Amino acid sequence: MKKFTLTGFMLILCTLFLTSCSKDNIDDQINSYDQVATKKVTYDYSQIEVEILEDLNLYRRANGLNELKPLTDLSVEAEIHDEYMIETGTVNHDNFAQRASYLMNELGAKSVSENVAYGYRTADAVVKAWLKSKAHKQNIEGDHTHFGISVRQDAEGKNYYTNIFIKK
Repeated sequence: MKKFTLTGFMLILCTLFLTSCSKDNIDDQINSYDQVATKKVTYDYSQIEVEILEDLNLYRRANGLNELKPLTDLSVEAEIHDEYMIETGTVNHDNFAQRASYLMNELGAKSVSENVAYGYRTADAVVKAWLKSKAHKQNIEGDHTHFGISVRQDAEGKNYYTNIFIKK
C-alpha cells in the first residue's frame, strides 16, 4: 500500500508538472499564426498613387532634395489608415503613434511622418494642396529616405489619401 501511495503521488506530481508547462490557450497560437500568415506583402499601385509618388520626387529633385524610394510596407500601412478613415468618415491622424512605433520596430525607421487628405480628384491637386500647407510641406521636404502612398474611395467615390514618410 505504501508503494502504491508513493507511486500514485509521484504520478500526480508528474502530471501536474507536465500540464503546467503546456500552452494556456491554443487560440493564442492560432491567432498569432493567422496574423503572420495573412499579412499583406505586396501592394499594387494605382495610376493616381504612382503619379503622387512621381510628383513628390519631382518636387524634391527640383528643390535639391534626395528622391524617396517607395516602400511596400509603408503603402500597406497607409492603406490600412485609409480604410479606417473611410470607416469613421473622418480625415485624421488617429493611431499615428502606433503606426510610427510599428514602423520603427519592424522596419528600423528612425523617423516617421504622415500626410492625409480627402476629396481631391487628381494627384496634382492633392500634391499642390499639401505643398500649400506648412506642416504637410515640411513632411514632403523632410529628411526622409522612403515613402508610401494609398488612395482609397468611399462609397460616394470620394478619395482618401494617406502618405507616409520614413527615414531609415
